[in-house]
Amino acid sequence: MRATDMGTPMRDTADKVDLSACRLCVIRNRGSGKQDAEAQAKTIREALQGRVAEFALRETSRGDQLQDLARQAVRDGFDVVVAAGGDGTQSAIAGALAGTDTLMGVLPGGTFNYFARDLGVGETIEDALETLLDARPRAVDVGQIDGLVFLNNVSLGAYPHILKTREGIYKRWGRSRLAAYWSVMVALRRLRHPMRLTATVEGEEQRYTTALVFVARSAYQLDSFGLDGADAIRAGNLAVLIAKARKPLPLMRSAVRLALGFSAKDSDFDLIVTESLQIETDKAQQLIAHDGEKTRMKSPFHVQVMHGALKVLVPADGSNKTQDAGA
Repeated sequence: MRATDMGTPMRDTADKVDLSACRLCVIRNRGSGKQDAEAQAKTIREALQGRVAEFALRETSRGDQLQDLARQAVRDGFDVVVAAGGDGTQSAIAGALAGTDTLMGVLPGGTFNYFARDLGVGETIEDALETLLDARPRAVDVGQIDGLVFLNNVSLGAYPHILKTREGIYKRWGRSRLAAYWSVMVALRRLRHPMRLTATVEGEEQRYTTALVFVARSAYQLDSFGLDGADAIRAGNLAVLIAKARKPLPLMRSAVRLALGFSAKDSDFDLIVTESLQIETDKAQQLIAHDGEKTRMKSPFHVQVMHGALKVLVPADGSNKTQDAGA
C-alpha cells in the first residue's frame, strides 16, 4: 500500500527490523557536507557498534567509488547498507541496492538532503541513527534514466551547466550564496541556443524548444520550490517540468529559483505527468544532471519509475522526524 503522507511513494514490506540480528555496513562519503569527518565517524560508531550482529564502516572521499563499495557490501552478505552523505551519495548507493533484497539506511550529511526529508528519517545524523535503531522496512519507488537510478531529479539544458560552472567558481572563490548566484548568471550568459527535443509519452510525441528540462521524483523538493507535481509523484509518477523560456534573460528567473531552491512559478513551465517517457534531443549527447552529479549521456533518453525497487528503513512508528523537526 502506498503512503500518501510522504513525498516518496512507499509500500509496507515487513514488521519492525531486529537490527541486533543484522549485519550492517555504513558507507560514508567523507567529502559530503561541512561536518567534522572524524567526529561524525565517531558518532556513527558509538551509536551502532555493539548493537548489531556485525558492524563495518567503509569510507571514501571519491564519489565514483560509492557504488562499488555498496555492491561489495551486498556481495559480502550485509543485511543493511547505510548511506552516509548527501543526496548524491544516497543516489549512488541506491543505484547499487535497487532490485536487491538488501535494506538501505539513510544518514543525511549533505546540504539539502531531499531524500532523507522525503522519507522522514530525520535531518541530522543523530535523528537518523535513532531511526535506524527503531525502524521498519518499506519499498520505495525510484527514478531511472537509461539504467542510472536517481532519487530526486534529473535535468537537461541549463541546470547541468549551472552545476558545472558553480563547481569552478567554488574552487576559485569558495562556497557562498554570492558564488552560487554568480554561477547561475555566468552559466546562463553562455547559453546561446535552446534545445530542440521530442518527448514521447504513451506513443504520443510532443515537440519543444526549451533551455531547461527538469524531471522530478522528490515531492518534498517540488513543494519547497512551490511547483505543481508533488501529488503526482506521491501517486507514483514522474513530474516533468519543461521551461517555456527559450532565451537566457527570460530563463534566468526560473533557473535561479530552481538552482538555488527558491519558490518557482508554475507559469514558467509546462508539466507532463507520466510513469515513463522518452526524450530525444537535437544533439547526439547531452550533459545530464542527476541528484547533484553530472554525466554525459547519449540521446534518446528513456526515463521511468521503478516501482518498489528500493527497500529503505523508516521510523517504525510511522512518524516523520523531518516534519516533527519543523521542516
